[in-house]
Amino acid sequence: MRQVTSMIKRLLRVAAFCLCAAALPAGAVTKADNTPSNDKAPGTEFATAVSTLTGVAISPLLGTSAYGAVKYFRTPPPKRASLPWFAQPWFWVPALLLVGMCFVKDTAGTALPTVLKKPFDVIETVEHKISGLVATGAFVPFVVAAMNDTHPGTAALGSAGFAAADLSWLYDILLTPIAMAAFFIVFLASNAINILILLSPFTTVDAALKLLRGFILSTVVASAWMNPWIGAAWALVLIVISYFIAGWSFRLSHFGLVFIWDYLTLRRHRFTPDGTANRMFLARKLGKVPARTYGKLLREEPARLVLKYRPWLVFPERRLELAEGRYAVGQGLFYSEILRLEGDDARSVLLLPPRYRSHENGLVRIYGFAGVRATGLRAAWRWFKELLGFKPTSVSLPVSPGIPG
Repeated sequence: MRQVTSMIKRLLRVAAFCLCAAALPAGAVTKADNTPSNDKAPGTEFATAVSTLTGVAISPLLGTSAYGAVKYFRTPPPKRASLPWFAQPWFWVPALLLVGMCFVKDTAGTALPTVLKKPFDVIETVEHKISGLVATGAFVPFVVAAMNDTHPGTAALGSAGFAAADLSWLYDILLTPIAMAAFFIVFLASNAINILILLSPFTTVDAALKLLRGFILSTVVASAWMNPWIGAAWALVLIVISYFIAGWSFRLSHFGLVFIWDYLTLRRHRFTPDGTANRMFLARKLGKVPARTYGKLLREEPARLVLKYRPWLVFPERRLELAEGRYAVGQGLFYSEILRLEGDDARSVLLLPPRYRSHENGLVRIYGFAGVRATGLRAAWRWFKELLGFKPTSVSLPVSPGIPG
């Protein structure tokens, strides 16, 4: 464990240093006197911006604050007041302090019990999501616009070797949304790693995931530091990979967001299950519908359960009919689930957000399920109490009369 902690600590230091170093060429888009810098090969600023945006998408708070700090110190004092918000000390000083606190948590936290470490992981996950969304809308357009300003009257298309012409309007219309979309899908992949860290019950798995994320970040910034074109090529590879796993990343990110929101707001105390349709996640892939799809569960017929959902939460509604059979609610320690009973076996079909904790009996009445049974840690605790001779407390309920279970 000490070796893992030491490796993570060294890697995080290298990643922070490399990110600051990689920000230097991106921050040096203009000279100290704000005159255009023409001593670079055509397209260098474009290549550097691709790497910078990819690195910031992996770690938004660290990237944005490091970029802002470098830009602040490279700007003459009389002109610092006109710098954007992320280059002002009131932002990047506390942001870097918060990043440092996260580093301490990541390096020293492996020695803490999971139950004490997870609240800090929740805070970091919330910070990562907020900073990523803010950076997508406010930081990315600035970097793209600043890259365009390096060649007055000529867009980045001209910088990349096209005929010199005033294409700035085309640049803003085309490249800004493309850059925002690329940034967002890389951020989704990075945020998915954060959610996996949050859901993992083992500190060693947490350490491995953080090591993976830190390693990817270090490869982006180090390659960009050595050569802008190599850095841009590697960044594009990561963008393509992030594109192909974007659906998986989005579903996992939304799954984590719903769980975090329910926990932090203690929503179960204000929640009452709906009498006909309730939102929940698909526990495993069924047919062509992937795991963690979010939708509403209805019982359209006495023996037919249907999950209605929207891909990416906004596209036209679709429906998934669950297999007929006996279903029950599995009551876990942190969240519950819908189980399909197959003889003595029970397979998880749907995952219930934490708001449903203590409302399992209500779901049994609404959908006519075959009662409630303990699962996960709750089942293990119940077995342990029975082993010690304590009288078991039954949580099973009879099936509602007239409704097949």
